[in-house]
Amino acid sequence: MTQRTDVVVVGGGQSGLAAGYHLRRLGVDFTVLDADTAPGGAWQHTWDSLRLFSPAAYSSLPGRIMPAQPGETYPDGGHVVDYLADYEKRYNLPVQHGVQVQAVRSDGARLRVETDAGDWSAGAVVSATGTWARPFVPAVPGRDIFTGRQLHTVAYRRPQDFADQRVIVVGGGNSGAQIAADLALAGVDLTWATQRPPRYLADDIDGRVLFDVATARRRALDEGRTDTRGVASLGDIVAVPPVRAARDAGVLAALPMFTRLTATGATWADGSHAEADTIIWCTGFRPALAHLAPLGLRGPRGHIQTEGTQAAGESRLHLLGYGDWTGPASATLIGVGRPARDAARQIAQLLST
Repeated sequence: MTQRTDVVVVGGGQSGLAAGYHLRRLGVDFTVLDADTAPGGAWQHTWDSLRLFSPAAYSSLPGRIMPAQPGETYPDGGHVVDYLADYEKRYNLPVQHGVQVQAVRSDGARLRVETDAGDWSAGAVVSATGTWARPFVPAVPGRDIFTGRQLHTVAYRRPQDFADQRVIVVGGGNSGAQIAADLALAGVDLTWATQRPPRYLADDIDGRVLFDVATARRRALDEGRTDTRGVASLGDIVAVPPVRAARDAGVLAALPMFTRLTATGATWADGSHAEADTIIWCTGFRPALAHLAPLGLRGPRGHIQTEGTQAAGESRLHLLGYGDWTGPASATLIGVGRPARDAARQIAQLLST
């Protein structure tokens, strides 16, 4: 039997919860379908030492300031999970956990959401599935002949798992720097390879500044002014305390990207070689949008063209939390609130016509 609601929100992480908060405030009937069996979104799957880029008060969803974590300026992933679980409960958001959305299809005047627990009929859909479920690994020559272990950021947990191993970490973003620092400070035999030399943001810059910069860039673009390049103009890596400690101790030196993998390690353009037991690919993610494929909206690089959060080719669909293309800093805790509010308002207006 097909269930009916005004809005289905796909994904119960930070973006889905922010959407639910604003839909609830507007009196819209909705349900949130989340593939995870417990609250917390992707944060419950991160590595042990992960830290936010901002203090708790500047990492909050709408309506509820994140409480500080005792003894920590920058909260860890477990603290975020607890906060999201409390947020879901505090606002009595109708999240159904353990439900995998398989497809969203047009069904006349409504959208049909097909899941492994039955179908839903909705007047609008908010897709808030993020990127964690779709890790990206580049097609580096020799990747298929390397005989050691290969894993992505999503599978890394702690440096103790790599004791007595030679590890190559690939990637010069925040994940690559944090995981490389985690391993280096634990004394693991580390090689860090990056596409370009690491660009650290100034030590006094954190997520508060990044949000303001991203917002200013979006405002400039909307007004037809020169692109400031936003956060990209400042650097690639936020110097959270563990990264700063490893950098200042001289154990976080990066090599250029290798040209190929061999059976036992990696080789560089100058002929040098590093033996490795494990390669950790900190090479980013792609938006998890396979459930939207039946709508035929995906364009270059798998993105769906949007006007704000609304899909350009489907007014009943909003995308939330995938990056700047769905709202300034919308993939962050502090940044998702504004686009979630805008999406909820547009949806309420659409449903009232």
